[in-house]
Amino acid sequence: MTGTVTALFRDDFYLSTCEARVTAILEGGGIELDQTCFYATSGGQPGDTGFLEREDGSRIDIVETRHGANKDVIVHISADGAPVPAVGEKLVLHIDWPRRYRLMRMHTACHLLSVVCPFPITGAAVGEEESRVDFDMSETIDKDEVTAGLMKFVEENHPVYVQWITDEELAANPGIVKSKNVRPPMGLGRVSLVCIGENSSIDSQPCGGTHVSETQEVGAIHIAKIEKKGKENRRFRIRFATPEDGVAV
Repeated sequence: MTGTVTALFRDDFYLSTCEARVTAILEGGGIELDQTCFYATSGGQPGDTGFLEREDGSRIDIVETRHGANKDVIVHISADGAPVPAVGEKLVLHIDWPRRYRLMRMHTACHLLSVVCPFPITGAAVGEEESRVDFDMSETIDKDEVTAGLMKFVEENHPVYVQWITDEELAANPGIVKSKNVRPPMGLGRVSLVCIGENSSIDSQPCGGTHVSETQEVGAIHIAKIEKKGKENRRFRIRFATPEDGVAV
């Protein structure tokens, strides 16, 4: 029987381990738990990988985390050939923290990009090495200028935090949604607003992803490429910078 899971990552992006009990075993290696720190694929951010530790010390490798029939259900997909736990079994969850942290840094960088380039967002994908954000825009813009704008926000080290509003409050203020084709994470009774800067002075937008707690943690990033994807669509590719990129690291 599948059921609602307590998604601990929604209130603590830095929680990398927790205890949980198995509530259901699904076909295809799916495991449901009563609570989890594993982020499920959503809004352009990949789900977490890692492993589940059993009481005897053995482990069940998790290769993907995704939602089930709705956002209340989170399914942990185990590797082929992994042991199958019993319903009711207690496990200790361990996410792949270095991977998650890179995704948190990248996702926060995407938010900063939406400030530097204040155009409607038509698509986005967060990755460990490269992320992309598509904007509804026809203007020509210099990628080095965009990089400088991003790094200015990073170096100023603004706080990044979450505020919660109700579904009804979001419905009454649709203008705060920057994305043209991705719905905010509604349906759970409350919606998370990711805020950057004191009193949201830099940005505030609905987002259910995970982020770092201050912009300095994003580190050195740069716009590697701006691609024309139609008359009024531009794709920005963000990458972590190296000294060869001409960005201070």
